[in-house]
Amino acid sequence: MALLITDACINCDVCEPECPNGAIAQGEAIYTIDPNQCTECVGHFDEPQCVQVCPVDCIVLDPEHPETKEQLYQKYLALTRKAG
Repeated sequence: MALLITDACINCDVCEPECPNGAIAQGEAIYTIDPNQCTECVGHFDEPQCVQVCPVDCIVLDPEHPETKEQLYQKYLALTRKAG
């Protein structure tokens, strides 16, 4: 699944620079995660980096975007091919 930032976000700015895919951006009220860019850090790290650094634990699995680890890995491959 892609990740989702809930409205508990305090806009502390620590998650955005941690995302290796550039999936996190400042939204109108809180930070947002682009599900097309989010791989839960599969292919980059063992755990989602944004979840690791979030001081208020407001980053959760997005039930609207269910994906298996294999699907996340395939997305990672597609994203890194575009970047390379």
